[in-house]
Amino acid sequence: MPEAGAWVNVLPPLKQEEFSALSESLEIPLDFLADSLDIDERSRFEEEDNVKLIVIKTPTENNSFNDSDAYYITIPICIILTHNQIITVNSFENGAIKKFLNTFQNRHPDNRKMMVLKIFEKISQTYMESLKEINQRRNLMEQKLYDSNRNEELLELMKIQKSLVYFVTALRSNEILLMKIARTNFLGLNEEEKEFLEDLVVDISQGLEMANIYTNILSSTLDAFASIINNNMNNVLKRLTSITIILSLPALVTGIYGMNVPIPYSASPHAFYIPLILSVVISVIISWYFMKKKWF
Repeated sequence: MPEAGAWVNVLPPLKQEEFSALSESLEIPLDFLADSLDIDERSRFEEEDNVKLIVIKTPTENNSFNDSDAYYITIPICIILTHNQIITVNSFENGAIKKFLNTFQNRHPDNRKMMVLKIFEKISQTYMESLKEINQRRNLMEQKLYDSNRNEELLELMKIQKSLVYFVTALRSNEILLMKIARTNFLGLNEEEKEFLEDLVVDISQGLEMANIYTNILSSTLDAFASIINNNMNNVLKRLTSITIILSLPALVTGIYGMNVPIPYSASPHAFYIPLILSVVISVIISWYFMKKKWF
């Protein structure tokens, strides 16, 4: 049984039996603990039997082996406030909680409400750091794409775009959550703590704005590269068509002179050179015309 005022951090692997034992020992509704297992759990808060639950989404690196998956996904963290303890439940390893551990290691702060706000702060900082890293990846992939026009860079940009979609959705949900907590005073904050929470709402809003900006930039970049690729393809097809025409006309001339019928100058000792010279002249004229039209 954890002592009063302790912080209990539940990490994976998570088992149902451990949840049941923890629920009984801390007098926590079992659903509060199990909610963290649902990766699609929305940001929200609720209270049952004087036990408060806050679910907030946090970013984490995606360890999927699928090459098409996003670099980052968002996962829920459950923050549970009981009569005496504060419990955090994570379904995956989480960078925000690690930062919180480094800040509050070997400490037992008396003000549990401020402790929750500090968790919110670390989550907000993790979003900002992840967004900066995503933007650096985007710039790098764009530079590579300018030089190579390979599919690999386009796929990397698509993975970044998926990460930003996760971020925008989670940040919007977190923003609404913090605004509701501030409006309802769910945590029973004093004036100083309310101001701190308002600053956190501003930080989350800033992160959401950054995510939206990066998403718009990336969408515009992908659209621009799609147009460039289409233009390049059209130019290639235009060149191939021009070359086909240039080669087909001499083939027509030689085909006519190759017919097994009487042809002018067929008896001439220079009969071989006539279609050859005619073919070259036609090819030069057509090539000059296409170059004049800038088809090459």
